[in-house]
Amino acid sequence: MGESREVCAIARGTVQAAIEVLAGTRPIQQLSRRLDQRCLASLQHRAALTRRLASGSSPTAGRLHRNPAVRSVRACEVADGIYEASAVVVDELRVRAVAVRLERSNQVWRVTALEIG
Repeated sequence: MGESREVCAIARGTVQAAIEVLAGTRPIQQLSRRLDQRCLASLQHRAALTRRLASGSSPTAGRLHRNPAVRSVRACEVADGIYEASAVVVDELRVRAVAVRLERSNQVWRVTALEIG
């Protein structure tokens, strides 16, 4: 498997897991080895905000991030051992874009930036 394919596979799994964290169907601790501390804290904060919104009175809020599926992933090497990837995620309410930056350190890929649209 080429490095670009490996990065796409890692990005796909990480994005799927991150959206499931936002949906409340996956514990955030499962991403602790893949995300750096800043990304993990940011995702945890957004998940808390999403839960708060879902408990409100909006009829569609409870369906946020429900049944997510990663439709496509593209990755580009920007420097040696550093890739940036984009993903398209579809859920019940909308289509969203996700941007990911992966950096290799000690033969392990870690997400150092995660932006979910």
